[in-house]
Amino acid sequence: MKYEDLAKSIISNVGGKENVNSLTHCVTRLRFKLKDEGKANTDFLKNMDGVVTVIQSGGQYQVVIGNHVPEVYAAVTSVAGISDGSVEDNSSNEKMSMFSRFIDIISSVFAPTLGVLAATGMIKGFNALFEALGWLTKTDGTYQILNAVGDCLFYFFPIFLGYTAAKKFNMNIFIGMAIGASLVYPSFTGLMDASNTPLYTLFTGTIFESNVYITFLGIPVILMGYSSTVIPILISTYVGSKLEGFFKRVTPSVVRTFLVPFFTLLIIVPLSLIVIGPISTWAGTLLGQGLLWVYNLSSVVAGILIGGFWQVFVIFGLHWGLVPIALNNLAVLKYDPILAATFGASFAQIGVVLAILLKTKNQKLKSISIPAFISGIFGVTEPAIYGVTLPKKKPFIISCIAAAVGGGIIGGLGVKGYIIGGLGIFGIPSYIGPNGIDMNLWGVIIAIIVSFVLGFLMMYFAGFKDDEETDNKSSNNNGPTKGETLVTQETISSPIKGEVKALSEITDEAFSSGAMGKGVAIEPSEGKVYSPVDGVLTSLFSSGHAIGVTSNNGVDILIHVGKDTVKLKGKHFTAKVAQGDTVKKGQLLMEFDMAAIKEAGYTLTTPVIVSNTANYLDVIETDKKTVDLQDDLLTVVI
Repeated sequence: MKYEDLAKSIISNVGGKENVNSLTHCVTRLRFKLKDEGKANTDFLKNMDGVVTVIQSGGQYQVVIGNHVPEVYAAVTSVAGISDGSVEDNSSNEKMSMFSRFIDIISSVFAPTLGVLAATGMIKGFNALFEALGWLTKTDGTYQILNAVGDCLFYFFPIFLGYTAAKKFNMNIFIGMAIGASLVYPSFTGLMDASNTPLYTLFTGTIFESNVYITFLGIPVILMGYSSTVIPILISTYVGSKLEGFFKRVTPSVVRTFLVPFFTLLIIVPLSLIVIGPISTWAGTLLGQGLLWVYNLSSVVAGILIGGFWQVFVIFGLHWGLVPIALNNLAVLKYDPILAATFGASFAQIGVVLAILLKTKNQKLKSISIPAFISGIFGVTEPAIYGVTLPKKKPFIISCIAAAVGGGIIGGLGVKGYIIGGLGIFGIPSYIGPNGIDMNLWGVIIAIIVSFVLGFLMMYFAGFKDDEETDNKSSNNNGPTKGETLVTQETISSPIKGEVKALSEITDEAFSSGAMGKGVAIEPSEGKVYSPVDGVLTSLFSSGHAIGVTSNNGVDILIHVGKDTVKLKGKHFTAKVAQGDTVKKGQLLMEFDMAAIKEAGYTLTTPVIVSNTANYLDVIETDKKTVDLQDDLLTVVI
């Protein structure tokens, strides 16, 4: 398995399988829901090769991987033995705020559908483009088949969401799907045909006016078009999960298999059609209308705010809160102006990245910028955000400004999206409306061009702090210029006295696999850790068990005392420095009580690794069997 080592390291550093309540993934992230986020080695994960960064937001622990996240997700679920990426335990929900729970539910329910939702939206968008260009007509078999592929997910969305929501609410997934199927049952849709005469009308003269075509046990059933809707199935599945839980408790185990679904469906389906469906639909309609009312007060201002803050929402995973509103608008209004305002953001981001790519002399930054730019073209901006713009701050701010301008243009022109389509350039056909290619499409094209060009020009002329690589300081091929030293290697001294072991010999797979970087392990003979280089203490874990030092030449050294000692929560460890301190080679960084740690049941084998090994040609380990303080331990070939 290609990503097995990375998967093992991720699981180990989120606190192990036993700390995982659930796991899903979106386009670039593994989205963990952990029982205790304090058990995760967040700083450790952020510095791991193969991990872009870690975001803790909305009740989720998000490990950003990049475009190959599906493969890593498969490896993680396989290594951890997590069936379908979930563990049925929602005990930590009680610790979450209502807002965090809302974001957690929305992202958990929608994330599994995101890839197919984008794919079918792209097909539908291109089909609309082919019709607008006259290449196909609605009577063509090709058009009809492509339209069926593009429409299938969205039309039967309640069934798909019944599945994902049931998983989220720990419900029988087939009961969830059955609830969704009942909402889009074709016979009910046929009853609402204009040729049919209703039995009577309720709430005449109000916005809730509804025709009644059938009754259930004498109770009027207000039939509505639930195809493509979101809110009714989410609420119905949640209520259904509570009913199922009740019937599981009171039904004898010998007949539980069929009686629990029997009673659950017998109650929840009529309840959904009579009460939950109509009320939640009306609520969704009011929500969509309310947001549109705000939007109509000043579409330009709304576009600026939504466009400008969209990337911030993405960073914290809060963008999921807008998805149900957009889907509701598409179901009720057949268009959505809200997500449309965000469309320029990815193009603003890649405009900034392109300017950085052209101006930087840092080869590492160039190597990151190229794939980030390419993936950004297709709407996947996390590599650009986390790898390029956000670390330098100014580029990220500029991208937000350019995105805000694009959002203002989209709002000002009244651009609307007609489907949930693809990302980036694949999303452009989503703006072809019922009238074909018109100003709606041209408006979004103008906006993304402006966002891209503005982001590029602002970044190109504003400039940024470009940290040139040390080995590029030479002005010619004959050696360093006067007064400069061309660094070709750096020696890392031993921070601990003791016996040297190969990483492959230790039992901690996060280190023995080499996924964390090259280095060695030391069996300490003294409970003291000293700085192996001149540099800065860049990380000091709150538990005190691990220290990160960055040398003046940029080499990141991680010193991790013992295995699983993070569980001691700082007990028996005493830091002598603080994070951010400038340290000198040989300076005492930490003391630890060897006897007490061993008595607590932990080993003291201490990996000393170069965590940014990938940046260098090689890391060469000492051939000594034992080392004293300040003996040469590792040689980094720059």
